[in-house]
Amino acid sequence: MTGLIAFREIVLKVHSRCDLACDHCYVYEHADQSWRARPKVISPEVISRTASRLAEHARDHALPSVTVILHGGEPLLAGTARLRLVCEEFSRALTGIAALDLRIHTNGLQLSTRYLDLFAEFGVRVGISLDGDRAANDRHRRFADGRTSHPLVLAAVALLRSAPYRHLYQGLLCTVDVANDPVAVLDALVELDPPRVDFLLPHATWETPPARPDDAPDAYARWLLRIFDHWERLGRPVPVRLFESLLSTLRGGPSLTESLGLAPTDLVVVETDGTLEQVDSLKSAFEGAAATGFNVFDHAFDQVAAHPGVRARQLGLAGVSDSCRRCPVVRSCGGGLYTHRYRERNGFDNPSVYCTDLRELVDGVEGRTARRETAPQLSDPAELARSQEELTRILLARLNADLAGDPDWAHAWELVAAVERTGGAGAGALDAVLDHPFTRTWVLAALDAAREGRRGGAEAARRLTALAAAAVLRGGLDLPAEVAYRDGEVYLPTLGLLRLGEPGTQGRASLRVTDEGYVVRDGRSEHRFGPAAGDARWQPVRTWSPGPDAAPVALEDLDPYRNCFPRPPRLRLGAGETEEWRGRLDRAWALLHKAVPGFARTAAAGLTTLTPLAGGPRAGGWGEAGRSGPGALGVPYAAGVRETALALLTGRRRTRLRALTEVTDLYALDGEWQHPSPWRSRPVPVSRLLADVHERVAVEAYRRATAGPEPGGSDRIHEALDRLSAAAELTVTGKRLVAELRYELKAVDA
Repeated sequence: MTGLIAFREIVLKVHSRCDLACDHCYVYEHADQSWRARPKVISPEVISRTASRLAEHARDHALPSVTVILHGGEPLLAGTARLRLVCEEFSRALTGIAALDLRIHTNGLQLSTRYLDLFAEFGVRVGISLDGDRAANDRHRRFADGRTSHPLVLAAVALLRSAPYRHLYQGLLCTVDVANDPVAVLDALVELDPPRVDFLLPHATWETPPARPDDAPDAYARWLLRIFDHWERLGRPVPVRLFESLLSTLRGGPSLTESLGLAPTDLVVVETDGTLEQVDSLKSAFEGAAATGFNVFDHAFDQVAAHPGVRARQLGLAGVSDSCRRCPVVRSCGGGLYTHRYRERNGFDNPSVYCTDLRELVDGVEGRTARRETAPQLSDPAELARSQEELTRILLARLNADLAGDPDWAHAWELVAAVERTGGAGAGALDAVLDHPFTRTWVLAALDAAREGRRGGAEAARRLTALAAAAVLRGGLDLPAEVAYRDGEVYLPTLGLLRLGEPGTQGRASLRVTDEGYVVRDGRSEHRFGPAAGDARWQPVRTWSPGPDAAPVALEDLDPYRNCFPRPPRLRLGAGETEEWRGRLDRAWALLHKAVPGFARTAAAGLTTLTPLAGGPRAGGWGEAGRSGPGALGVPYAAGVRETALALLTGRRRTRLRALTEVTDLYALDGEWQHPSPWRSRPVPVSRLLADVHERVAVEAYRRATAGPEPGGSDRIHEALDRLSAAAELTVTGKRLVAELRYELKAVDA
């Protein structure tokens, strides 16, 4: 069946009874009492058939791994013989098909070396339920006669932590009770050194709401935030899945637990009689809520995956209530656990019964961590530049891995390595050519060619040898620098274009540094070129200075990889054209500094390369960001001074935002999120809305200073900022950027 989400995890009920009488247990104390009619222990036939069904499912969906969680009741009551059969059958069935991750969740009362020896043999990891210190645990987890279970659970954990078995220790699961002391609960759990702690809200619905001793709608949030604060004070001594899931989603990452976030469910439950059911917590809603009508003997797992109840929990944003879809924290809370949304009159089409708690919890964690969770690249241009430099090197290393078997590439790579080994001036010169914006363009194009199976090794090697040669010349290194040329010329990144023959010719030439400049030897001939050589065969990269204290900016009209903008670049400018363009750039830059000095200073930071583009300005006068490193900008050559100023301003805003999105997470990309835009007829993704606002704040400032405000322009930006503030997919860094844009607009409106 198409469109199905495969089950990667099954909960296998190996025993349907328990040796404790926990009064908060969803299996025995809540609405669904189907356990009474089921066999106490799973049969060999159910075990074998379930293993076969899982292997079939894993094979059909090419799953690399599957997880099987042994559950109950209390699964240890099944005994070692039955549990060994489970381990053997599933291991046999999955061999050669998918990796098997076996786990067991237990109250620990029966745990002994005979169980742990079995688990060690099959790699079964053990999770134990424990609600904290003795007072907290005894509030619910008692024997039927009222006796405490706490000492026996501590003994089980101590055995699990002992040297032979420590690697099987999966963690502790704690059900929240706001009557307990949260600090004491966390301290008691941390003392047992678990690999992970899970905090679970007690199962409840709108029909059977959770206990709230003080009637406060956010009691559970306040309790969990006290845990969070103490966890932080202790230095996060153990992973806490609830908190780590929230931190992950706030950064734009995935949810790490079924109880939060919008990730689709991929779990199915197999009861002791082979009945296939939905997630077990649904038993808290009503009798038969988890039922599917399927079983392992007659039905494949794909049939369960197609069940409407299962599909409802795989719809992401579309699967939550209307009020949840409009909530800015929905990506983190996900509408809460599906079970907790139940109301008799309309089923599960509701926010969670813990809605207020979840909103307060998400906001509380974000408020406590936003400053340190915000990417430093947002506020530190130097950090953004370092991250971009690292990104280019990562991409280049990936290209090397793709082309390592090509002899031309291997030779060129060794030249680059030789330059880097010189250190000092050589390493600095290599950094300069690697950080040239069009180096990124070339690497990305070469990666595309390698990924698509096109022959690109020779072409990539030519560019890499030219890059190494440019570093040798820039650094004044006494190293052999051999380049390959095609069509009679070779471009040396950041330096210029050297003509070595007639069009259509190709060959190799060696370059070296002299006191007077550079020398090229091609066959038996040798001649000088470079800044002072006056050789017509040498066309240097020209520069322009945006100010007396600013670093020169390359006017790049030679690099063959400059053709990376939405419109084509101009061919090499004549000397007169270059001077004319420099003059326009000077006047445009002066206009920017007079009209919007703050925006102009920001635009100048990191600008390294300007490429003249063919044609005049587009409507609106936007500058062009290309598929390049962040220092490059394309500007229409034929634009007037005002249009050139606007192109510099908007283009730099665009390149800055692109640079940020390449090295930080400003928003999540895991759903079809769409937002109304004041400037577009159709809803747009948050990336487009953010880009529009990011540019238009600067444009509004420029227009007010030069031609007067656009009617309604500021109002539309405010409207878009309000929509961005409510966008659930923005990360903490994205929200900080929106706050900065509000501050900029406030200054414009003042």
